[in-house]
Amino acid sequence: MKLLQDPLVVKAFLGGLQVTLLFSAMTVFMGTVLGSVICLFKMAKFKPLGWIATAYIEIIRGTPLLLQLYFFVFGLPAVGIDLKESTAVLVALVVNSSGYVAEIMRSGIQAVDSGQTEAARSLGLNGTQTMIKIVLPQAIKNILPSLANEFVMIVKETSLLSTFFVGDLMTQYRVINGARYLVIEPLIIIGVIYFVVTFT
Repeated sequence: MKLLQDPLVVKAFLGGLQVTLLFSAMTVFMGTVLGSVICLFKMAKFKPLGWIATAYIEIIRGTPLLLQLYFFVFGLPAVGIDLKESTAVLVALVVNSSGYVAEIMRSGIQAVDSGQTEAARSLGLNGTQTMIKIVLPQAIKNILPSLANEFVMIVKETSLLSTFFVGDLMTQYRVINGARYLVIEPLIIIGVIYFVVTFT
């Protein structure tokens, strides 16, 4: 394909892929950390924490990602919180991912047989030790496929970042389209790139 012989186009695709993967990796890492905390809040014996965590999860999962992106990019400055656009976009992605990861973690933990917890407690382990040494290692094995699926979803959802021109793959499509007046060819190439990344 002649398009891939154009240095501008190749540079745009590689730059877009780098930004897409960077945002995806940072979102998965920070979303997993925040989601784990939200999960622990939801499962806490202190009921108000559980209510707050449940409300957070339901709001995040019940509203579109694009709406959340608009809220963080345009809404926060309106209340005096000024973030760089790329930072606001990343925060929105992390918040969105954490809501789903929290539920993934909760289901993984609750899937561990309660007999494991009872056995650990009978051996003298306290609640924290039981969670860290017995429950979490088994829960992680249960949730890895779902976390991998979450990563795939995030890679695809980064296409919404083109709304804010942060340099992802779909932003580069708009750049190439404007510079070379091409529509179909760059879309096909970007589709192949997304497929290869997510399939891998």
